[in-house]
Amino acid sequence: MLGETVGTIKDVLYVRFSVTDLQVQQQFLEDFGFKSEISNGLLIARGTDASPYIYIAEQSSEPAFVSVGFAAESEAALRHIAATDGVPVEANDLPGGGLIARLTDPNGFSVEVVANLADSPLLTPASRSGLNDGVEKLRLGERVTFVDADSLIKRLGHVVLMVTDFNETLEWYQVRFGLLISDEIVMDNEGKQETLGAFTRCNRGEKYVDHHTLFFINADQAGFNHAAFEVTNWDALMSSHYALLKGGHRHSFGVGKHILGSQTFDYWKDPDGFTLEHFTDGDLLNESFGSQKRGLEDLLGTHWGPDGMPGQ
Repeated sequence: MLGETVGTIKDVLYVRFSVTDLQVQQQFLEDFGFKSEISNGLLIARGTDASPYIYIAEQSSEPAFVSVGFAAESEAALRHIAATDGVPVEANDLPGGGLIARLTDPNGFSVEVVANLADSPLLTPASRSGLNDGVEKLRLGERVTFVDADSLIKRLGHVVLMVTDFNETLEWYQVRFGLLISDEIVMDNEGKQETLGAFTRCNRGEKYVDHHTLFFINADQAGFNHAAFEVTNWDALMSSHYALLKGGHRHSFGVGKHILGSQTFDYWKDPDGFTLEHFTDGDLLNESFGSQKRGLEDLLGTHWGPDGMPGQ
């Protein structure tokens, strides 16, 4: 029955990497729209929401995806997750403190869950005066104005992972986090239906959440695909797009609008080749939406923009 089962996490919170040059990476992040600092050997970046960090990097001779972090619904939820895997709940030494449990998923990915994280002050988001579209005119008798933002990034929205055993991976995350499938990607393989992956979302009952928090793609080799960061609106997305072009950074894919999730997207490569995405205007769902099966054409297609996936 709806409302009886609610997940243990609120949202994805951060991604963590090893990069080859913190200063070079920081310049990319600033051009991407983050507010960042380097402290005690860590590059820490945040958006305008209250989380003190949504991206973390440390320097290493070899670049690597280190971990993905989630915010638990409560300390009790965190302790339940930790007990499931028999791992300790420890003090979190990152900004904001709180508690952390460190898990390892079936693909070897490090998965971190935090609770009691102290909020940082909200930052000024990107905003503008009313939009005059072809149907509704909200700005009359004035020129368009833009508010200078502390950061063009709002929050981390989702992470996409390549996994070697989709069913085992999905079960692992559902048991610990209570994730719901939004769209399962299927195709016909000699008369049998084969699952290629699934967009999964947090289960917060009647509360609306992003169409997907984690997207798992069945693959021969496990790996990080991309992380997507929400921006305020179309103007913020395109402002970042041209700041990144001006900075000489490598564009990957976009601009376009996905069919599944509906996000307006723009993908970029960081200096070590990891893919980061800007998005805005994504779908919000709650538990009553249920789950659907969709084909490869919906995954690769767009409402407008280039078809395919970044990196193809």
